Amino acid sequence: MDDIIDVHGHLGDILYPGGGRLIDRRGVTRQPVFDPTARSEAMLHRDPLGLGKLGYTLFARAITRAERARNATATLENFRRSLDEARIRHAVCLPVPPHVTFADLRRAADEDPSVVPFTGVDYTREGDPGAEFAEHVRAGARGLKLHPIIQKVPLTSPATRAAVEAFAPHELPVLFHCGISSYYLGSERSRQEPRYGAIHYAARLVRDFPGVRFIAAHSGLFEVKQVMQQLGGLSNVWVDTSFQSVARVRQLIGVFGRERVLFASDWPYGNRPPALEIVRRVCGGDRGLERRILFENAAELLRIATAA
Repeated sequence: MDDIIDVHGHLGDILYPGGGRLIDRRGVTRQPVFDPTARSEAMLHRDPLGLGKLGYTLFARAITRAERARNATATLENFRRSLDEARIRHAVCLPVPPHVTFADLRRAADEDPSVVPFTGVDYTREGDPGAEFAEHVRAGARGLKLHPIIQKVPLTSPATRAAVEAFAPHELPVLFHCGISSYYLGSERSRQEPRYGAIHYAARLVRDFPGVRFIAAHSGLFEVKQVMQQLGGLSNVWVDTSFQSVARVRQLIGVFGRERVLFASDWPYGNRPPALEIVRRVCGGDRGLERRILFENAAELLRIATAA
């Protein structure tokens, strides 16, 4: 295994209640569907026609169907196989309570030490987030995950602000989904709130908590320009590379600096080999930069010991 940390991945079915049960299933394969994301990965997410978000809109139904097929493969067995094939040592696994919880991920980490679990906020029940976060950090949580679209709670909500404030003393990162996207089809679209992925929500949260280190997941997806414009001048924001092209990652390094760009795949929604290839092409043989993005930046944020 190489010293690589994938800072964005998932285990379990993050879309439905009881999703943690998927983690332990064996022999799960992906349903054969037309997968536009695979075509994009083959091109390392280049957009030669300049369609950008328009392309996503045109193929939204097919993309969502493919995403759901990928989501259904998020077992620990498949996760381990993916890491082995890409020679990755550690991968962050992100909960989306109440569907997949920290307890689900902690159990997976006990079985496979490559799993780096985050905790999350269960907006469906009352409780003391400070006490719960303290317990989870003691048990190995290395960060907090917020998913405003699936959880249907904006990053600016009082409940989210209270959670971030309660988590802040642990001095670990808060990773939030960033960018407008969709996960459900037909009548189930009411289960999500895509507009909550808009960058202005993130900008308000980040500015209000300057002492908290935030990770803007996917660098905003198709809203990457807005991420660079609205978050680029804020020293407490890191960005992950998932679904961004070589050209875009170079721009992100120019805006955020080499110390605040993090390698990520969003497995199983994204595959690890093309995500790695993008970073390596960006680095162009610069081993210092490559190690920064693939390992050191995340290791510092997550408090993972670096190899000598």
